[in-house]
Amino acid sequence: MKRLLTWLILLAILGFAAFKGAVWWLADQRLAELRLELETAGVLDRGSLSSGLDGHIRLTNASWQDFRLTRPLDVGHVVFDAGSPLTLLEVLVDPSRMPPQWSLQADGLGMVLESTMFRNWVTAEGRKVDGKPALIQLSCAPDPRQQLGSGDLMRMGITGLAGEALVQQQADGVHAELNTAGTGSLELQWKGARIDPMSLDTLLASTREPMIVTVRDGGLMRRVAAYCSREVGEQAGDWASQAASALETALEARGMMASDQLLALYRQWLTEGGELTVALHPSEPWLGIPVYDTEAEADSPGWRVEYNGSVVPDVFLKTAAAEPEPPSSKPPLKAPEQGGDGPVQRWYADSVEQAASWVGHRVRITLSNGNVVEGRLVGVTDQELEVARVVAGGEVTYPMKLRAVTGFEVWRRGHNQ
Repeated sequence: MKRLLTWLILLAILGFAAFKGAVWWLADQRLAELRLELETAGVLDRGSLSSGLDGHIRLTNASWQDFRLTRPLDVGHVVFDAGSPLTLLEVLVDPSRMPPQWSLQADGLGMVLESTMFRNWVTAEGRKVDGKPALIQLSCAPDPRQQLGSGDLMRMGITGLAGEALVQQQADGVHAELNTAGTGSLELQWKGARIDPMSLDTLLASTREPMIVTVRDGGLMRRVAAYCSREVGEQAGDWASQAASALETALEARGMMASDQLLALYRQWLTEGGELTVALHPSEPWLGIPVYDTEAEADSPGWRVEYNGSVVPDVFLKTAAAEPEPPSSKPPLKAPEQGGDGPVQRWYADSVEQAASWVGHRVRITLSNGNVVEGRLVGVTDQELEVARVVAGGEVTYPMKLRAVTGFEVWRRGHNQ
């Protein structure tokens, strides 16, 4: 009996050693393959490798150095849980045989910030996408070309990013979380979705359900708004309005216009932050944001958006109708027998000091950053001009600081000079 017990103990020890050895070797092979797949984008250091009899495998002190960034992402622990030791071995032998339920958890995520986080060859590409301005432009300096960056975050007291991440493949879909310390969190629930690590392009086709994404800023946006508005020398509300105007310009460059509620929500988020829940369709244009061609269609339900627990109605995009060509700026030809100059309707330059006398007229304003804003002048104060533009069937008023105005023109009748 004692000999049998000894043999059983010996077999258990050998089986345990064989399992641990097989898992270590197979995991090392799979990670080497992953490292080769990613070598054009960066360098993966897996750190130390261990496993458990409950079906999990753990990486400790791993890191990822993206070639575009100057600092690596450090990872304290990464744990993949397959649910059972046999399932873990099957997955390591053939990664396409993923079980119906599994999880991948990373904690101890951290990245130290520097004043310049992107390599020179990355920043040299500029902020334009396919020749069009970026949708999100947050100016944080008197020069509007200087956008929010890691240096600004450091001056705000954020010297590094830290947090944890979780991805769970559940029976009814995918659940993911990203939680950070002091810079907010992101939560994703995608019903019916299935992740195949060997064919990630099949993820979008795995379900027709929307991806429900919840973003919580953790007070970050208030800090950003306070800092950037101070650097620009404006109130937080004016800074947010300029950012919304930049979004509108970027959408117009793509043939789209934002609804009043979408712009209002964007300004509110920039100044107050909070909790934002949206329904996304990654395989559809504009991620599933409704795009309407006519005013009648705009009465249809808008995008599924909740802000701080309340539903936000009338959030949508609208295709920008081609604006009629303004009358020719060239004066009409006069017959030789006619004498004198007749009145001509065109753009006439005027001094911004005379703007108050043109309230209610169509004006064209050139700003110091090169942007040109055209619309109806609705207000003039000692510090700013207010111009109304027609957007999605209504008027939106845009305030512009007088010190930023470099050109002021009025569409009127006058005489050539």
